Amino acid sequence: LCLQSLMLAKAKEEWDQEIVDKQAEKERYLSERITPLHTSGLSLSQLQDLCRELHEKVEIVDEERYDIEAKCNHNTREIKDLKIKVLDLRGKFKRPPLRRVRVSADAMLRALLGSKHKVSMDLRANLKSVKKEDTEKERPVEVGDWRKNVEAMSGMEGRKKMFDAAKSPTGQ
Repeated sequence: LCLQSLMLAKAKEEWDQEIVDKQAEKERYLSERITPLHTSGLSLSQLQDLCRELHEKVEIVDEERYDIEAKCNHNTREIKDLKIKVLDLRGKFKRPPLRRVRVSADAMLRALLGSKHKVSMDLRANLKSVKKEDTEKERPVEVGDWRKNVEAMSGMEGRKKMFDAAKSPTGQ
């Protein structure tokens, strides 16, 4: 635990030093590339010339930035295309068609348990038999005109019929 904390402290120190070094390198590079502007004591025409020069430099830098960005986008697209080509060249893994193999319960138990399995199992012997004719006869199918039922129950008359129908079985 002590060793780990010492390693973390040392890594933090190195990281802080690296940040300071990068900042110093950036300042040194900018001081080399950018000359300080002295605008005091210049006439209006000299200031306009200075602005034109700066504007031309900005245009040149902007063109370079655009060219570099276009190259970067082109390279990114090319990398994507090459990745797709690599995936296509590998080919898709095709699964072989599986065949249905019918194995009886006895053969399966023999394969799993080996020669120990001597008893034969008949799995279908314990199944309950169901008659199809009985299930079809139990469900009577009524086919009627649904519009008659809707018309009969619409309005107050239909509600009165429902009320009377509900009232009559209990009154008897």
